[in-house]
Amino acid sequence: MPSNFRMPFRGLWRTSKPEPAPEPVDLRPQITPETSVGSSLINNAIYEAGCRVEKPGSLGATYAALAQRTDAMAWIGLYRPSVDELTSLAGQFGLHELAVEDAVLAHQRPKLERYGDTLFVVLRAARYVDAIEEVEFGELHVFIGPNFVITVRHAESPDLSVVRRRLEESPDLLARGTEAVLYAILDAVVDGYLPVVAGIAKDIDEIETQVFDGDPSVSRRIYELSREVIDFQRAAQPLIGIVDQISNGFDKYSIAEDLQQYLRDVADHVTHVNERIEEFRTLLRDILTVNATLVAQRQNEDMQKVGEASNRQAVETRKISAWAAILFAPSLVTGIYGMNFRFMPELELSWGYPVALLLMFGVSAALFVAFKKLKWL
Repeated sequence: MPSNFRMPFRGLWRTSKPEPAPEPVDLRPQITPETSVGSSLINNAIYEAGCRVEKPGSLGATYAALAQRTDAMAWIGLYRPSVDELTSLAGQFGLHELAVEDAVLAHQRPKLERYGDTLFVVLRAARYVDAIEEVEFGELHVFIGPNFVITVRHAESPDLSVVRRRLEESPDLLARGTEAVLYAILDAVVDGYLPVVAGIAKDIDEIETQVFDGDPSVSRRIYELSREVIDFQRAAQPLIGIVDQISNGFDKYSIAEDLQQYLRDVADHVTHVNERIEEFRTLLRDILTVNATLVAQRQNEDMQKVGEASNRQAVETRKISAWAAILFAPSLVTGIYGMNFRFMPELELSWGYPVALLLMFGVSAALFVAFKKLKWL
């Protein structure tokens, strides 16, 4: 994120007619500000003028620090918090019960909702695991208010410590308030999509090679990658609407041009990612069609080879049958006159032997001509 970024997000969540703050959520028995929370509080800090001034170890200490520092901002990072913890935060900061319920249940679609002077944003970070060719998604819930940022993660990604460190290295930017944190988180999530796009593109190239190499396992790989692309699209496509909702407040709240440019840059990245995802879906659909065509073609070629082999066998069978029939006639005559009977016709004839030879040759020749006409020989 550029160090010269100066424009705030202030006003993006405010409505022209502020809504009354919602009543505290009563999901579980209320936790007092002094109550210490468990290990779900993974990072917590109080910032003033863009600098970290305190690092409370509990939610109660955070509430007390904010009460003493009217111009401070709290950034509370939670990992799979309990209902009690979210109930405590809801009571302290006036979080809407529907937003808290979504944060508890998780498995929400990416969205941006406005509750009075609080924004509730749901994002889905993505990380590509090349070893297993899967896209891992991490759900992130962000509550943004005038003096607080609450991030609720339900997975290992995204790594918000990198975002926090980047902002802390730019105190002038962090001094702009909670809106700067919202932009940094949104920008980090979108930037995290780019390695996923590159990983999927690499796998599609490998699949194309497999298809034309005739790999029989490629169909399953195409289907599984198609499912990953669809899930990726469900995570990235709603971001277009989220960025548009933020951008729609530019004119209404007189947002400076610098901030608009940075938001447009994020919007361009989101658009680029979604265009690539649509390209991937089209490519995978076409590759699957080509693979099916090639498989059918190979099957046809195999069937054709089987048919040709059968034809060759039939031709050879006819030839053998024809020669067997030709040789059968002389064998029949010689077999009859070789039975050694004493009284047989023509045994005493002087021309009997030539006639027998002529008969055998004639029958064989007639059969040969007949089989030639039938193209058996």
